[in-house]
Amino acid sequence: MQTVLVVDDDKVLQDSVRQALEYHHFKVDVADNGKQALSKVHQSKYDLVVMDVNMPEMDGLEALTEIKKFDPSIIVLILTAYSNVQDAVKAVKEGAYNYLEKPITSENLVALIKRALKARSLVETSVFSAPKLSLGEDTSDEFVGESDVMQKVFNVISKLAKVNTPVLIRGESGTGKELVAKAIHFNGPRKDEKFVTINLAAIPDDLIESELFGHEKGAFTGATERKAGKFQFADGGTIFLDEIGDISPSMQVKLLRVLQEQSFTPVGSNRNVQVDVRIIAASHKPFEEMIKTKDFREDLFYRLNVLPVYLPPLRERKSDIPFLVNYYLNYFNSHHHMDISSVSDEAMEILKNYSWPGNIRELRNVIEHAFIIETGSDIKVSALPTSVLNGPKAEDLAINEESEVQIDVKEIQNSILDNTPSTTISNGYSFSFAADVDDNDQMRLDFQEAKDIFEREFIVYALKLNNGKINQTALKANIPKKTLLRKIEKYEINPKDFY
Repeated sequence: MQTVLVVDDDKVLQDSVRQALEYHHFKVDVADNGKQALSKVHQSKYDLVVMDVNMPEMDGLEALTEIKKFDPSIIVLILTAYSNVQDAVKAVKEGAYNYLEKPITSENLVALIKRALKARSLVETSVFSAPKLSLGEDTSDEFVGESDVMQKVFNVISKLAKVNTPVLIRGESGTGKELVAKAIHFNGPRKDEKFVTINLAAIPDDLIESELFGHEKGAFTGATERKAGKFQFADGGTIFLDEIGDISPSMQVKLLRVLQEQSFTPVGSNRNVQVDVRIIAASHKPFEEMIKTKDFREDLFYRLNVLPVYLPPLRERKSDIPFLVNYYLNYFNSHHHMDISSVSDEAMEILKNYSWPGNIRELRNVIEHAFIIETGSDIKVSALPTSVLNGPKAEDLAINEESEVQIDVKEIQNSILDNTPSTTISNGYSFSFAADVDDNDQMRLDFQEAKDIFEREFIVYALKLNNGKINQTALKANIPKKTLLRKIEKYEINPKDFY
């Protein structure tokens, strides 16, 4: 049961709101002003706060700021009189989900609360990048996934929801890229507008332009009437371009124009159509390699990749697997009207050690398969599909990756132990190391000093190769741009020296 705190100094309104929410099965607590509300938030856990603006001791705007400082995940809805709408709009900018003008109806309030909780659920579910599962309006929200890497994903999503910048979501197939796109949209300023999805890989090349931008009657064979494209349909909202790495260079140019000018020309038309659309794109493709081979435009990549979201594969999140499994147990028990309470220790060990090439989508299918096969109260090894029982293990992949890296590490280590405190990469550039010889001919090794020297020389070398261009250096050297800028500042490097 979800808990709501109602904050209003008007006892009559406070009581009527409480009764309406209790009727819809919410647990309700009340406070008379912002100061009381803040005290209660510190003492108890609330899913949502419904709060008036004008109150004694501490008003709603000040209380909102303090509540969000204490727990950003708490949803705050603002109640306001018509004369104070500007305050409510300011509250939304400061982190409130939305506002309602008085007098309010219980239907409108409950509908807004359910929409707000559903939007938060998308973000919380995206912490583990599961496919979107709808169990009804009263489903309890729950963080499923404790790995540090997914907490970072959650933080990025929270930041992106507050701004209007383009987004590029990257990750293997099955990691939940569309769910993240929805989480960003439904928790942002466009949440009440359309969210339009188009899978670019599923559309023939000669039809993509028409699907995105529309066409005029007679523009091509079969165009019997004027048709609005997805961008025009999404006007005011968000368009999710899945598998953007699959589009042709000519379409990339047209998408770049939409990003830069927010306008396009329908197929067969001379008219220019202006739109206000946020673009969220996704792909599993290796853009860095595609830019080198001229298969993807560098300027489009940087335009989309302002604050990238990377969804790690499941094999890199083994600690999340038990939580994911429990989530799907609850879902399929409800969906299939069954009562399977757990997974045996042996079966769980197999699930944790499997490599999961299909990621979250594959895990969901495996648990559903087990539900169909299993006859007992817990899922045993015999209920798991042979693809999991006989498939590659995550540790095998890790060993292969480690062995590839180990070759380079050994070469560096050997160069130091051979009293040659430098190593040369294949193109002949030499990096030095802090490996001095003391009076007894013993090596003095300082790892941190060696690491700093290597980092600085590597960055200088990369900047030289790319004529001091920051974006190009970040791309070619496979360094995140923010990291590169931080290192340039740390080592007092001036990129202009390499123009």
